[in-house]
Amino acid sequence: MISGSCCCGAIRFELLAPPTMMGACHCSRCRKLGSSVFVFVRAADFRWIEGREKVARYAPTAPFTYARCFCGDCGTALGEVDSDQDSFPIAANCLDDDPVVRIRFHEFVADKPLWYEICDDAKQFPGHPVRAAEVPPNPSLGAYTP
Repeated sequence: MISGSCCCGAIRFELLAPPTMMGACHCSRCRKLGSSVFVFVRAADFRWIEGREKVARYAPTAPFTYARCFCGDCGTALGEVDSDQDSFPIAANCLDDDPVVRIRFHEFVADKPLWYEICDDAKQFPGHPVRAAEVPPNPSLGAYTP
């Protein structure tokens, strides 16, 4: 089991199984919202402990598609914890325990700031990966679908 929470502790959740994948987004929006590294979790493996009512949302504007969730009290970036999808991204920064998975890819590398250096061997994409074949297969996840 992997625990997760916001900075002030008002929001707490747990993952009943490790995330299926970890990635890093370097677009300006993810950087500014404090959730550049994210993990994908299965909805069936995500369980609220407390604070669901404290989740606030920042709605997307074109060309972005994901709404962003954060703690309404302390502002901790949470990713998409209120998603109704079978699998959804949450911000790795709010995990209290080792998620087991490591970064598999970097997206929007063309948008990353010059001061940031990518220091791992994960696959890099100039924008958003669009073909499942571009990311090495992960049997527990299936095809990568942004």
